[in-house]
Amino acid sequence: MATLRQNKVSRLIQKELAEIFQKEMRNAFGSGLISVTHVFMSPDLSFAKTFLSIYGAKDKEATLHNVRTQVKEIRNALGSRVRRQLRIVPEIAFFIDESADYAAHIDELLNKIAAPPPPTIEAKKKKTKRNS
Repeated sequence: MATLRQNKVSRLIQKELAEIFQKEMRNAFGSGLISVTHVFMSPDLSFAKTFLSIYGAKDKEATLHNVRTQVKEIRNALGSRVRRQLRIVPEIAFFIDESADYAAHIDELLNKIAAPPPPTIEAKKKKTKRNS
């Protein structure tokens, strides 16, 4: 269970990383849109496990690899934004968040299921008469 401090720092890191990806490094990773979905902080606040959703990119793994190669620049930009709030800028690890793709897949499967129509009032009456 995360502490209140971990939650506050994770929200701060998430907000600042989102702004970095949207404003400062918009063209660094191609034409795709990168969204920061979750940030999980270690108990000592020195490590941030960050999940990204990547939209519009042809190859998500290649985009993630580009993000991971530029982690020093991203951490430097993050440090310049949070230097007044945090003593230590956490190490950052990036992962792809598959929850949106998973939700779309589940929705697609649910749409394929043919549900039987609800019983009519007459069918309910016949069923109750048989049981009596």
